[in-house]
Amino acid sequence: MGKRKQLIKYILQRFLYAFVTILVLIVITFLMMHALPGDPISGDKAVSPAVKAALQAKFGLDKPMFEQLIIYISNALRGDFGASIKYGRDVSVILGTAFPYSAELGLRAMILAVFGGVAIGSLSAVRRGSKIDTFGMGIAVLGVSVPNFIVAGLLQYFVALQFNKLTGTVVFPITGWEGEMAKVLPSIALCLSPLASISRLMRTSMLDVLSSDYIKTAKAKGLSEKMIIFRHALRNACMPVLTVLGPTIASILTGSFVVEQVFSIPGMGRYFVTSIKEQDYTMIAGTTIFFGIFLIVSILVVDILYGVVDPRVNVAGKKE
Repeated sequence: MGKRKQLIKYILQRFLYAFVTILVLIVITFLMMHALPGDPISGDKAVSPAVKAALQAKFGLDKPMFEQLIIYISNALRGDFGASIKYGRDVSVILGTAFPYSAELGLRAMILAVFGGVAIGSLSAVRRGSKIDTFGMGIAVLGVSVPNFIVAGLLQYFVALQFNKLTGTVVFPITGWEGEMAKVLPSIALCLSPLASISRLMRTSMLDVLSSDYIKTAKAKGLSEKMIIFRHALRNACMPVLTVLGPTIASILTGSFVVEQVFSIPGMGRYFVTSIKEQDYTMIAGTTIFFGIFLIVSILVVDILYGVVDPRVNVAGKKE
């Protein structure tokens, strides 16, 4: 019962920290939007004072800043981010339309990064010093060093354009999100950097596990290499990967902004980039807060799962 109470307390604390973080995010985003240069109402166009005043009243920009902040926090916590200055529609409606595209792209990249990183890292550790190890770590270095927009451009040119010319048919579309083949290249471009990080972490973790006493005991008992790796080593070596799922989600979320733009995917990142060009402050703020809340909740879930799954973690706040 004591352990259960500690777990409940641990979860409630994480929820409280997440809520406070979301509040701070909303306040900082609001203040940054008001600190940006330029006028979101008129932009570069000449607007009469009467029209400008009417638009300011429509979007609530004629009120004192503190009152605007209180109203914005209240609305944002209810999922109401206001109306887009450029599109004239509710930001929440636009994000609701675009989110499925970003979510699918992110989920595909996440699956590729986690499973690919675990596989490459494990194989490199088991075959340490071999050509397989060199090749695997070469991919890891490449993934960490090359930005995803460069990877996206290279995939578009060499895979989509040149391969399509070679085959005489459109196997991989250069842009768009229609059809399964159109989703392959964006997912690869987005997953390469987190895959590289996970594979390096997995290799280090697997090497530590393989040198542990219980693995040596298993070898002394005559267990096969396959049984030792899959039944004993792999599960324990994967535990550190769980701790980096939060940063991995953050990497994929931020990377999706650029990848969606390069591949013309109608996701949230594309709207975000366009809103920056158009000085659409409500859209910028809404997208930032939505992504921030999604990231905070994702990290919260990972944090709770790690506290539940890993028996070495004491949910009271200490590591056993």
